[in-house]
Amino acid sequence: MPRRLTETKSGTRQALINTSYESKVVSWLMQDGWQVFFPILDHGHQTDILISDGPNYYRIQVKTVEATGDEHVVHNCWEGSNVDVVIYFARNSNWGVITPAFTQNKRPLNHEEHRKFKQTKKEFLREFHQL
Repeated sequence: MPRRLTETKSGTRQALINTSYESKVVSWLMQDGWQVFFPILDHGHQTDILISDGPNYYRIQVKTVEATGDEHVVHNCWEGSNVDVVIYFARNSNWGVITPAFTQNKRPLNHEEHRKFKQTKKEFLREFHQL
């Protein structure tokens, strides 16, 4: 059986973890029938994933946070971009939050406009469809 015998640098490890959450979202959205696109470079546009239902396109930013609870405060990192949706994953738990991109500098994850979900396809899609 294959075994990884090399050490992964901490910065690389974090990039792998963050990308794995993006891949999870891509998989769930594709299984829901969305067309999914990856920008070659998202610097300046803050778009991790671009999705389309045919005539409409939406920009999604995926973030991970080390949150001890849903009162954790997150900061607006996409000001000046055209991001439509931000998805937060709690790295140290099994839940996440979906929100329309907001204009305030910061917000708690449990803000009334945010949709909390367990990290499963069914829960994620149910909340995503509520946006």
